[in-house]
Amino acid sequence: MIRDQKSARGGSRDQRTNRRIRAREVRVVGSDGSQLGVMPLEAALSLARDQGLDLVEISPMAHPPVCKVMDYGKFKYEEKKKAAESKRAQVVVQLKEVKLRPKTEEHDYEFKVRNTRRFIEDGNKAKVVIQFRGREITHKEQGTAILTDVANDLKDVAVVEMAPRMEGRMMFMILAPTPKVAQRARELVKQAAASAKKPPPPSAEKSPPPSAEKPAPAETAPDVGPQDATSPAP
Repeated sequence: MIRDQKSARGGSRDQRTNRRIRAREVRVVGSDGSQLGVMPLEAALSLARDQGLDLVEISPMAHPPVCKVMDYGKFKYEEKKKAAESKRAQVVVQLKEVKLRPKTEEHDYEFKVRNTRRFIEDGNKAKVVIQFRGREITHKEQGTAILTDVANDLKDVAVVEMAPRMEGRMMFMILAPTPKVAQRARELVKQAAASAKKPPPPSAEKSPPPSAEKPAPAETAPDVGPQDATSPAP
């Protein structure tokens, strides 16, 4: 239905609708997409009102402005729904911090590198940090060597986005997924979003078809009256 819409404080970014349209003449597009030509605004509003719909300005910079007859509430709902689906299909990149020490043991190093690999394969980034304690700060080359080893061990899935640098008593670098890994992560997210939209498949279990042959009725013994049961044989 035609509704007079009040703009919010500071104006509204939505299309002008109905009485908010300022032009005297408009080029009208029907609800089915047909071109209805140029007509006075009042005639266009009357046309939309007769159909129980809204008149929406879709091209304000044209001469005259182009307006379409539509259900504006339904149009905004569909736009919001599409935006939500698009957002759900986007990869949200996270930054995970991985802490190491200049004297990290081999098994601990391998464990953290494996976890970092899985995290990067999901399309995320990793901040690899070397923490120096006490006099360890005098051997910064050890930290640089560890960061170089991490970058080499993950070079098939990650690139160095920020080279090693010092910040206080910490040395760190940032790894980002390679373009190929990032693209694969985006495709997996899109597939998951598409699967979530599909309705569940119908149940595969079906009731067995009725048998064509009916079981024969069970035989019953003939009724024997009390006289037959006691009468002597001839």
